[in-house]
Amino acid sequence: MSDYDARLVDLYDQDNPDGPDHDFYRSVADDYEVKSILDIGCGTGILTATFAREGRTVVGIDPSETMLAFSRRRQGADTVDWILGDSRAIPPKQFDVAVLTGNVVQHILDPEWQRTLRDLRAHLRTGGVLAFDSRNPTARAWETWGSQERSRRDTPHGPLVEWADVSEPDDGIVTARFHNQFLRTGESVTETARFAFRHADAFGRQLAAVGFEVDAVYQDWVRTSFTPEASFMVFVARAR
Repeated sequence: MSDYDARLVDLYDQDNPDGPDHDFYRSVADDYEVKSILDIGCGTGILTATFAREGRTVVGIDPSETMLAFSRRRQGADTVDWILGDSRAIPPKQFDVAVLTGNVVQHILDPEWQRTLRDLRAHLRTGGVLAFDSRNPTARAWETWGSQERSRRDTPHGPLVEWADVSEPDDGIVTARFHNQFLRTGESVTETARFAFRHADAFGRQLAAVGFEVDAVYQDWVRTSFTPEASFMVFVARAR
């Protein structure tokens, strides 16, 4: 994959701050009193580093070296084992909990998603927990992403102008192009991303196929049971 622009990575935590979603994932780890936790697609590590406890192993994996470089500079970074790669880079051990947060599963297209699930099952102990979230395609979130109207904000790298182009789904895949213009230098950066929108029943079938049993599906971070019209889904599954 082409890596992210480091200036945009610097803004990631500002755009995606610690909040109730992170509280939920921390509660999953604490509820099960886990000794080892795996964060796939850990990004800047804003959540990953907070999983650390005395006697707990924390591993963060991400395919972006730029993201991991940021992670390694944050407070508490030395409590985490940061690994460049995807699920194929999971170290050879059995984890108690694995998480994929911030809708990261939508960045993993099929068949790589099925491979990721197989890798996760292979590295979770029997009874181990897998938790992740994804947008519900019924809510059509992509319709709010694209706009030719340009927004401007001040950043540590000078004024930044942003806008986006977004496609309609093609076989469940939405392609988005996020345009960024740095006014101080006149540079423009366009990041293209593809998002897989999967329905809840599809996730259920995929999980069952590789040896997971769904414990719960929520529609918010306070554990309200999922309903078909909800905007997103939070899955908690257990390795059989």
